[in-house]
Amino acid sequence: MRKAKMYSAFGAASTHNVPLTSILTEEQREQLCASLGNVKLSLLYKASVHGYKASAFHQRCDRQGPTLLVAYNRSGYIFGGYTSVDYAQSGQYITDKDTFIFSFQGKIPVCIKINHGHYVRLDDAGVPSFGQQLYFCYKNQPVVYSLGGNAFSINTAAMYGNDPQLSECEVYKISSQVSTEEKPWRNVLWTAERKDELMEMIRNHKPVVASVSRVRILMIGPVGAGKSSFFNSINSIFMSRITSKAMSGSAATSLTTQFRTYPVKDGREGKLLPFVLCDTMGLEEQSGAGLDIEDISSILQGHVPDRYKFNPTTPFKPDEQKSSRPVSLQEKIHCVVYVIDATKISLMSDKLQEKLASIRRKVNSLGISQIVLMTKVDEACPLVEENLQSLYVSSYIKTKVQEVSSRLGVPVSCVLPVKNYSQELELELNCDVLLLSALQQMLNFADDYLDDAC
Repeated sequence: MRKAKMYSAFGAASTHNVPLTSILTEEQREQLCASLGNVKLSLLYKASVHGYKASAFHQRCDRQGPTLLVAYNRSGYIFGGYTSVDYAQSGQYITDKDTFIFSFQGKIPVCIKINHGHYVRLDDAGVPSFGQQLYFCYKNQPVVYSLGGNAFSINTAAMYGNDPQLSECEVYKISSQVSTEEKPWRNVLWTAERKDELMEMIRNHKPVVASVSRVRILMIGPVGAGKSSFFNSINSIFMSRITSKAMSGSAATSLTTQFRTYPVKDGREGKLLPFVLCDTMGLEEQSGAGLDIEDISSILQGHVPDRYKFNPTTPFKPDEQKSSRPVSLQEKIHCVVYVIDATKISLMSDKLQEKLASIRRKVNSLGISQIVLMTKVDEACPLVEENLQSLYVSSYIKTKVQEVSSRLGVPVSCVLPVKNYSQELELELNCDVLLLSALQQMLNFADDYLDDAC
């Protein structure tokens, strides 16, 4: 009698020519892709076909570049994790600031980034793990195991219902995909003449109210979004060299701890330009961390002095003697700019979105004009990274503009994509045109507010 070929959930019979079918629905795939950027998913590994052994996982998934692991348990939870660093069994501890774990809450994957200063894994021959905290296919079994730890701030009950028994585990290869529009969805002149024209318009700008000599533009946004970098970039253009006057960079908490007002000069010996960029501490989702919403209210109304040091646990309290005098229109904020990282729009937490909504309600009540500055467009889209002039033919950037418009409740026309200077040593024409165009729009919006304030 011929022996029937048997497939074991734990071992691996021959899997050649076995078709791999994803369990993810099309909607779930789209949601996960939105969290990762302009990508497509290709199924590499399916535990029910290839087995739950670590060796089977590595045979299919090593040296495949960025990967997404998706696990399913018997209670119906869908969860997993992403790493941008490929598996290689190098024996090294791996750092990966882009790593996150996720769990579908209804139709939406809630993503949790790895906490600062933690390794994502030991790159060995073992089962896939995240933060040496969450182990999938633990001991070569259909099990997820949480070891504890603080690489990720997770609640296992919310993530997978405290049901460790897996019904399936899939791993997808992440590949960039580029799609373009037939014609630009915004028109930009990428020329030196246009740059010179914008600089001249900004130099000659006169606020519509005579008592206001320089419009005040307030930058608000999450930690690391690029608020300080925007000032440095604008300052660099008018100084004709890369500058770094405002502290900027990558950190888990805000590098800006003071309220700063930054006037910009037209060259080293030039006169002050007709605007002031106001920088704030970064927003954080936790209560008692980052910029307090009450502080923003005080800033908007002109009560907070330059170099005031923020205290996340204690809002600003105006000096009674000073606050008794009326604040002049010159001291108030005339335009609010929300600075949002294009690579993190889909990862924006509900708490952070609620904070931004609260701020918008306050700004709306004061009638102040608002703009969204969408930064890091080059990091979000490979097409734009290769050529910044491709920005307005990128379908992906267009979807990100629409998404941030929807999340923040602002018109699409008020979302301005830019690339700040971050690692460049020389100025670049395309960067300058985008940055100056955004600044000119801010000046126009500030005039709209001043028109109404008269």
